Amino acid sequence: MTSERLLHIVGSGPAGLAAAHAALDAGASVCLIDDNHAPGGQIWRGGPGRWTDARATRIWTALHDHPRFTHRTGTQVIGCADANTLLVETADGGAAIPFERLVLCTGARELSLPFPGWTLPGVTGAGGLQALIKGGMPVRDRTVVVAGTGPLLLATAATALRAGARVAAIVEHQPWSRLTGFGLALLARHRGKFVQAASLFAALRAVPYVTGARIVAATDDDILRGVTITTGGKEVTYSCDFLGAGFGLVPNTDLARALGCATADGAILVDATQETSREDIWAAGECTGIGGVDKAVAEGRLAALAALALHPSARDIPGLRASRAFAALLARAFAPGDALKTMCRPDTIVCRCEDVTAAQLLPHRDWREAKLATRVGMGPCQGKTCGPGCAFLFGWTPPDSRLPIMPASARALSRIE
Repeated sequence: MTSERLLHIVGSGPAGLAAAHAALDAGASVCLIDDNHAPGGQIWRGGPGRWTDARATRIWTALHDHPRFTHRTGTQVIGCADANTLLVETADGGAAIPFERLVLCTGARELSLPFPGWTLPGVTGAGGLQALIKGGMPVRDRTVVVAGTGPLLLATAATALRAGARVAAIVEHQPWSRLTGFGLALLARHRGKFVQAASLFAALRAVPYVTGARIVAATDDDILRGVTITTGGKEVTYSCDFLGAGFGLVPNTDLARALGCATADGAILVDATQETSREDIWAAGECTGIGGVDKAVAEGRLAALAALALHPSARDIPGLRASRAFAALLARAFAPGDALKTMCRPDTIVCRCEDVTAAQLLPHRDWREAKLATRVGMGPCQGKTCGPGCAFLFGWTPPDSRLPIMPASARALSRIE
């Protein structure tokens, strides 16, 4: 591959695959780097042969075995050696990958908000539960509850049903009035999304859908036995084997910040062409703001073309605008409300890596002070879980990115020159 037309892409979800496809179509060579062993990311999880979105299959068919396409699977980016060199870890150890043009498609993580019992075996994020089921975790004849806020609850419940689980309830934090407004906005401006939502509701018509509710506690005797919620001033308990608690998504900006790219409102800051504050790095998809698969695909194409100094075609523009408008609608409709803060009690663990409770964190003014006194954020996740949680609960600025951005073995680090 010649460096003049070589584009490096991190992340092989919808944004990364769309970027790779656009770059190949433009005559460039592509090196796609991903820590998973199959392409697709979270949205198109499962790899070729299990996808239901025709776009995924079409894009992968064009990429697979293409002479100008290199797919580095099982390759985790753990940081950067300098401004234009990625540090990665593979099964063989560590390596350095230099780049001249880079597209970041690093996706998002779930926002985990603490409540009593959220660290029990059987309790995961809603997206985490969906990923486990798609990955083959058996749930047939087991009972599932999904709770929190956002469309991901419906998607997770539908995935569980298809896998043979019993879904006892979908517990949505937003009130019915806001959900109705969201549905009407979809009908008026995003007809395709409205049809998708209606199809999901039809598939879930037998499942109780509780609105204006929040979790009180997950109940246990060492493993999850049920979940108690409050709605309309009453408490209701559902017995369950699995609880998927999801409160939205948080853009994954760790690598971008390590590379010196600016962020704003928790997402990678990009201009109209997806270029970051660095002139040789672009970003696309959920890492630039949560918006779903259509936004990811549209931004991935735009980022790759811009990185190659090309312009999008006229047919790309309407889809890009529509996907960004949908992202803004999602953000307004499903922003976690302050009432969710009441789920966290003084004795509730907030930092699960270091067993730090809310009561231990409350006396402190900011993340740095709390970290010095309590070890919050000093465990294996490096604040990736508790950092956004503390930002929501206490208004703290999340921790800075530090190297390595992911846990790495000494063997890998020692082999990087």
